[in-house]
Amino acid sequence: MKTEHTKAVEDLYFNFIQAWNERNSRAMADYFAEDGEMVGYDGSQAFGPEEIHAHLEPIFSSFPTPPYYAKVKNISFLSDDAIMVRAIAGMIPVGKTELSPELNTHHTVIAVKNNEKWFIKLFQNTPAQFHGRPELLDQMTEELRALLPE
Repeated sequence: MKTEHTKAVEDLYFNFIQAWNERNSRAMADYFAEDGEMVGYDGSQAFGPEEIHAHLEPIFSSFPTPPYYAKVKNISFLSDDAIMVRAIAGMIPVGKTELSPELNTHHTVIAVKNNEKWFIKLFQNTPAQFHGRPELLDQMTEELRALLPE
């Protein structure tokens, strides 16, 4: 059952993903708490909105980043003011028409409430490699394929 808080945090996650899809580093960074942290797909880390913005801006200006297609899998309360979101996401590279399974990822978001507004405390982007278990990668890709426009 979705509560007002879980809906707000789910919206936070999808707005953050939309900012990525729009290649808007400022908007992405502004979703973070002042002491927020981002762990990127390659393991890079950035701390606080300004450093996160500075980290993302050259990525968007130098690379044709593909959009994410994402699905929230689970939302858990850690406390009244902290919620964890687990999601999966995939990408269709620029110039392609199909998801690239090698780009599938798990997203973990810890969101915290500050002055009645939710912010990202931690965003962790983990490649979904499933070493030696290709059937899990296929299953995840099929689940994400269902999100694609017809």
